[in-house]
Amino acid sequence: MHVIIDGQRVPVTEGMTILEAAEQVGIHIPRLCYHQSLTPAAICRLCVVEWEGARTLVPACVARVQDGAVIHTESERVRRARRTILELLASTVDLSEAPDLLAYAAELNADLDRFADGARREFPVYDDNPFYIRDYNKCVLCQRCVQACGNDMQFTYALTVSGRGFYSRIDTFYHAPMPETTCVFCGNCVAVCPTGALKEKGPFPSPQSPVLDARPSEP
Repeated sequence: MHVIIDGQRVPVTEGMTILEAAEQVGIHIPRLCYHQSLTPAAICRLCVVEWEGARTLVPACVARVQDGAVIHTESERVRRARRTILELLASTVDLSEAPDLLAYAAELNADLDRFADGARREFPVYDDNPFYIRDYNKCVLCQRCVQACGNDMQFTYALTVSGRGFYSRIDTFYHAPMPETTCVFCGNCVAVCPTGALKEKGPFPSPQSPVLDARPSEP
């Protein structure tokens, strides 16, 4: 089996994703929600590619190769889609601590102020434990932390997604402060966060750390 990716003939095996096929020949496809240690969720759509014959762009992290498929990872249609995703993200959250996303934005010539007049997602900063801070003003809802806390790594299920639409957010069950959840403070959620929404304070508790009530008000 083989596919053609950006003009290169790439040998593939059944079940391989486009992302995996591209990486084995050194073609990097931007990604956000994808992490090599987590189950691909195909949420962010930053990894979309153009598959000749398909009506829509497809997410490379989950789309499986087919023999003879012709894939374009840098067509203008693909670049425009990625650029718009980044511009919309920048309009709602703080990307200042998301180096990968800022690098993609520069590469794509994205105008991060394009939708500056749009509504911002604003949350309090939760400092309710000695180990890490939760700053959801930087959260892009990639759900990596939820996956790491759940079936993919720790199996503690302290984190979930609450709310709907624009008001969706990463949360604890019943909005409980982190020490009152099933969290074991393993740090896996912090390790996989790509934007600084979860930030380590240090390996040891700090008695001077201020504590916020971690129960956000409902929109």
